[in-house]
Amino acid sequence: MKMLWRLSQEAIRYRGLYIIAIMATLGLTLVNLAAPKVLSSMTGIVERGVDEAGLRRIYGLTVILITLYLLRVLFRFLSNYLAHKAAWYLVGDLRTRTYDKLEHMHLGYLHDKQTGDLMSRIVNDTRDFELLYAHIIPESITNLVTFAGVLIVLLFINWKLALITCAPIPLILVSGVIFAKKVRPFFRISQTKMGELNGKLQDNLSGIHEIQSFGREEYETGRVNDRNFEHVRAMLQALKISAVFHPSVEFISSLGTILVVAFGGYLAYTDGLKVEDIVAFLLYLSLFYGPVTGLATLLENMQQSMAGAERVLFILDSPYEIQDKPGAEDLKDVQGGIDFEEVSFSYNEDEPVLKDVSFHCEPGQMVALVGPTGVGKTTLTQLISRFYEPSSGKIKIDGKDIRDVTIESLRKNISPVLQDTFLFNGTIAENIGYARPDAGLEEIRAAARAANIDADIMAMTDGYETQVGERGVKLSGGQKQRIAIARAVLRNSPIIILDEATASVDVETEQQIQKAIAGIAGTRTIIAIAHRLSTVRNADRILVIEGGRVVESGTHDELIAQGGSYARMASIQAGATGGVV
Repeated sequence: MKMLWRLSQEAIRYRGLYIIAIMATLGLTLVNLAAPKVLSSMTGIVERGVDEAGLRRIYGLTVILITLYLLRVLFRFLSNYLAHKAAWYLVGDLRTRTYDKLEHMHLGYLHDKQTGDLMSRIVNDTRDFELLYAHIIPESITNLVTFAGVLIVLLFINWKLALITCAPIPLILVSGVIFAKKVRPFFRISQTKMGELNGKLQDNLSGIHEIQSFGREEYETGRVNDRNFEHVRAMLQALKISAVFHPSVEFISSLGTILVVAFGGYLAYTDGLKVEDIVAFLLYLSLFYGPVTGLATLLENMQQSMAGAERVLFILDSPYEIQDKPGAEDLKDVQGGIDFEEVSFSYNEDEPVLKDVSFHCEPGQMVALVGPTGVGKTTLTQLISRFYEPSSGKIKIDGKDIRDVTIESLRKNISPVLQDTFLFNGTIAENIGYARPDAGLEEIRAAARAANIDADIMAMTDGYETQVGERGVKLSGGQKQRIAIARAVLRNSPIIILDEATASVDVETEQQIQKAIAGIAGTRTIIAIAHRLSTVRNADRILVIEGGRVVESGTHDELIAQGGSYARMASIQAGATGGVV
């Protein structure tokens, strides 16, 4: 009931459509209750012998019956269509809201989930709400009203026979409760396995190049097959229970019909029960047991929809771990000064990533972060944008604690260029312009020139209308990096974060990227992460991070002169390249 109440809160936005649909459902039920009574009355007239007056009554009842059947068509249309309309609008709304919720969740939440499973929750699990609101709830109302209405009519016809009719009901209700408890876990497992299957498919399709390169097609097909049939087996377990429950309910209902026929014959013999009453009783009997036998299907569908609803509501009801504090103000007129004050951070309590990091960056300066892999350089930059919160300490921009400003205004002033550059499946112009949708082509080209990529783009057949393919697959790594830099430049944010912008490119492309970085240096505050020290040798300040701490700080020349960790890294890289770093 708690889950149903929670779900009803989601549907309240479409209460107008539901109210009309429910009223139509009630009207349909009343029509269904009235029709057998009219038919039994016509049977009674025929039984007593048809005279002229009786014939006129039959004609009148025929008109009433036709009217009732026409009303049934109208009410059924309103009930079915409006319930479906409300349900599908709700599904569409929930898909958008679930996506929007995920879009605003902190990165740690998303990194713990498979993309394919999240997609399954957005697309597949939300679809189960349609089953609940367009079928289960309207049919439950119809069945309940029909059952109550028919029971009242049967009690008026013959209360003894009505009580005999109710004899199988307790057995059906008990079996329904047992069925619900048994089948729901398997539907929950089935939904989970479907999410895992989608996750595996998404991973494999993204990594198809690696699969083919290493000849692992058969292996991966086997793994997909395992995920596939885990879902199939879970679904079959649920259907096995349903296959036992459905015929059991039908059998119990059939026993009720047999009891009615047998006891009705006895009452006709002993109490003189009228033939028209027996006919009415048998006509109403199908209406009476219809809702009861339909209970099996409703319970099965409800358990399936509830299993999907749980997975959707888990996302919708998950708290935002990073959000604006009450009274947060917009960050305005940003110059780009950055301060870290004894900042510590850990993903897990027992594994600190950053420990008491402190440094100051003047507006327009370029600060480089260097050090071994896994010491927290990327994490440090993500803290600036509040993708994660520090365990302790403060981060300030222009002297303002970033926790006191709105997340939207904070991130509006920061443009990232990541090592794993993501480009959307569209044109080059669309990808550069993604930072500023209102930018014209000339502004886009100016940003591309600043990023040293305009000449490459103009050499392409379609220029800025060149399709980049999924994740920019049609471009080289260096081209993607410079397009990402152009996107950051176009946004005109006072702070730019460069995370390994030259890590996976050749020397010539690195030089082009270095020129692009040099072109924007001094105009914006730049926080740059690099393993290639040649990329950051001209930085205003270089921070060497080891073990989550800043162990050295200074310019390139100062750090070389100190002869510490930075000097050793420079010596190693110079020896590897046969030159000077």
